[in-house]
Amino acid sequence: MIMQRLQGLTDALGRYPLTSAFLAASAIINALNINDYSLNYEKFIVTFVVGAFLGAVAQAIFERFFTKQHHRIALSALAALLTGGYYFIISAAPEFSVEIGLRTSIALFALLISFILVPSLKNKTSFNQSFMISFKSFFVALFFSLVIMLGMSLIIGAIDQLLFRVSYRAIAHTANIIFTLFGTLYFLSLVPLYHKESEEQIAEAASTPKFLEILISYIIIPLTAVFTVILLIYIFLNIGGQFWTDNLLEPMLVSYSIIVILVYILASSLSNKFANLYRKIFPKILVPIVIFQIISSVLSLGDTGVTLGRYFTILYGVFAATTGVILSIVPLRKNGLVAILLIAFSIVSIVPPTDAFTISRNSQLRIVEETLISNDMLADDTVMPDATISEEDKDRIRTGMRNLQNLGYIERISWLPEDFNYYRDFSDTFGFSEYERADHMRDFTFVNLDSQEPISISGYDFMLSQYRVSNREEAEGIVTTFTKGELDYTIEEIRNAEQEVTLVLYEDPENELLRFNTQDIFEFFMDFEDTNNMIPPEIATFSAESDEAILTAIIQDLHIDKSSNETRQNATMYLLIRVK
Repeated sequence: MIMQRLQGLTDALGRYPLTSAFLAASAIINALNINDYSLNYEKFIVTFVVGAFLGAVAQAIFERFFTKQHHRIALSALAALLTGGYYFIISAAPEFSVEIGLRTSIALFALLISFILVPSLKNKTSFNQSFMISFKSFFVALFFSLVIMLGMSLIIGAIDQLLFRVSYRAIAHTANIIFTLFGTLYFLSLVPLYHKESEEQIAEAASTPKFLEILISYIIIPLTAVFTVILLIYIFLNIGGQFWTDNLLEPMLVSYSIIVILVYILASSLSNKFANLYRKIFPKILVPIVIFQIISSVLSLGDTGVTLGRYFTILYGVFAATTGVILSIVPLRKNGLVAILLIAFSIVSIVPPTDAFTISRNSQLRIVEETLISNDMLADDTVMPDATISEEDKDRIRTGMRNLQNLGYIERISWLPEDFNYYRDFSDTFGFSEYERADHMRDFTFVNLDSQEPISISGYDFMLSQYRVSNREEAEGIVTTFTKGELDYTIEEIRNAEQEVTLVLYEDPENELLRFNTQDIFEFFMDFEDTNNMIPPEIATFSAESDEAILTAIIQDLHIDKSSNETRQNATMYLLIRVK
């Protein structure tokens, strides 16, 4: 059996040459990235993954509809061309954004469904059989990969502890090879040659293991039935009010419909009473539940507009309701219609102008602009700050701008200043804070530097890794001294009567080069509000410059307490110094 499996792996290399090549390239890039995490190969890795999926789908199409080798070469060339086109598109983007990642993920999901669907098109093999084969193959490949990974980890750990030191990167390199190459090729080796194997062989490969049959029939289906009863009771009791405004119910209903559809397909080959009742009843129950969910989501659009999450919720709801109708009226062999529908909806969600990003961006921008115009805050393509507008309108602007920021669309809004920074300039631009907090929280400000963001120290001579300033410490004096060339320099801390600290850089006691008032930092953050209190380096950086020197402070953490009569403030920061 081991020899057969090894033979299957080598056969998979020859059967899926383009996919194998892209997987090998991805493994190499991963290895380079493991050795040097500063390398930015993310776009290459994702491109190779897309190419591997396209290559697998091209091979599936060839095996199903063609026999001549020049057809195979043409399909592989088309897959390679599409992969190159994908890289050309994402390489123009300055970074691998959330939008690119989401579009790519949906496209890969559609390709995976296509890979499962193609063998069943105009064929005696049904989609249910193809799906079960892929389902089993995935978990078998995953199981073997995990077992091998565990064994290799133990071996590497034993060598490291008993024989000699092993690089900490060894585990990552091992995982890269096992999951990128072995696991994927092993999965492909388990997918049968549908055009060569007999119906009996396909039926055997698609048979449901006894364990899975018991799990689906006597555990998952009864649990789903109980949950359905609870859900129906909730809907019946709250149909007049809470159901339509309970946003927490949306993800629950989406998850429920996914489980119902997945279990239906997995139970299509089962013939026991539980499976038969499930197939007869649950698609019909699914339709009204999902329709209620769609109506609830649509009603919410009046308040929030179309957000990215709500777009997918509504689109998936339409898919689930349509799927429920299909499963209720078509024979089991026609379940492939669900896959075709899923692929179509996936394409709709990522291809402009009907894609999620275009529609949600336009919706959020329209809400913000309409609110600004109705409050006379937008004139001549310029925003006029106004803190007196209603709290409801403030929330609409906050929410819309936050969603546009998350979509990476802020820089393309014409009526915002060219150098607009969402975190720094929101309050000055609109006249009110970008976040609304509870009254008791307004007395406190806590910010920390995002430790995952790199800090550039290019152009500076010296760096003081930690300097603490506080209006509660009355001592003053020399902060640090340093030498450049043959000259000695001193940074001294001076306090006024209000305990506000000024840093002064001297070349000698009588030659002052510059002054830096640290109170400017606290004034900037006095009314600063952020949901997670993490700030990027560009927000945390403050500088003072003269003809002779530059002194820059980068906040590590900052605290302001305004709850008592006397404001308490302290901060820890990096100091960067350059003498010109």
